[in-house]
Amino acid sequence: MDGSLPAAGRQAACVSLAPMELIHTCYRITDPDRSVAFYEALGFEKRRELPIRDEAINIFMGLPGDDDRLELTYNFGVDSYELGTGYGHIALTVDDLDGTLEQLAGQGIEPERPPYTVREGGSRLCFVSDPDGYRVELIERA
Repeated sequence: MDGSLPAAGRQAACVSLAPMELIHTCYRITDPDRSVAFYEALGFEKRRELPIRDEAINIFMGLPGDDDRLELTYNFGVDSYELGTGYGHIALTVDDLDGTLEQLAGQGIEPERPPYTVREGGSRLCFVSDPDGYRVELIERA
């Protein structure tokens, strides 16, 4: 047996769960100062740091008016990570994509390619990458 529930069991198990909330996303980073500066350029605020014994530090960041949704983990002595092929990106909305990109360019942050739309009439978007290569999608509000 593969341990999975039959369809009826899956449905029953889901019904009994208490409501959940996504509280944060965690990235492992290699340079806290560089990463914090990048996310601050995107509008995040550094909220707090939490040491993890003598092996790591967590830096919690959030957008104004929201919770600490981004956890940056710096493991002492680690200077690179493989991102893997399963990771996608986080997405942020912006009011003015061109203006945002102009501000980011002033801080040395360039898009992967010029803004584009996925489908006719869709929102304009583009991607930037943080210092460790994690992709951030910027989507212009319609």
